[in-house]
Amino acid sequence: MDIQVAGNASTKVELSEATFGNEYNEALVHQVVNAYLAGARQGSRATKTRSQVAGGGAKPWRQKGTGRARAGTIRSPIWVGGGHAFARTPQDWSQKVNRKMYRGAVKSILSELVRQDRLVVVEDLKFEQPKTKLFLAKMKEIDVTSALIIADEVDQNLHLSSRNVPHIEVSDVAGVNPVNLVAYKKVLVTVAALKKLEEVYA
Repeated sequence: MDIQVAGNASTKVELSEATFGNEYNEALVHQVVNAYLAGARQGSRATKTRSQVAGGGAKPWRQKGTGRARAGTIRSPIWVGGGHAFARTPQDWSQKVNRKMYRGAVKSILSELVRQDRLVVVEDLKFEQPKTKLFLAKMKEIDVTSALIIADEVDQNLHLSSRNVPHIEVSDVAGVNPVNLVAYKKVLVTVAALKKLEEVYA
């Protein structure tokens, strides 16, 4: 399986069937994407129960004879300043996804990107200066407006040139995940990064 290098009509790159020739498994991709997003949730919400609220150690009035309802603490949930009846506690939202499932989902997404012509391969993305103007000119040349850019190595010039451009995300191969692969119209990858992807997801 070959793919054309953008901006170079005479050059093609051979794609690994093991990485880019898989069937699209929608159920697996859905599960892995959901698990990845769930793992990013902080789950740090918390409120206090009546036992955790400071104060309220003394009984506010005697048990009998006052005509008022019995009360053991001023930190009861029905009192202003009291604790919560069913207090929220920190929660771990992460879901278990084994290595084989994760790799299978990424390969499934990469294969579908090729089938939908959403994978764009370029020779390299090197800029002599950190200028957004140069970056935009390059994107216009290869007709890309919204993309995840995967580079072999994200140098400072590439990072600075692209960081203010909307709908563009730059990542190295280690930073590739199922969510950012499906989030953009196209995935722009350098030839060197493509080889690394094939090594990682062989």
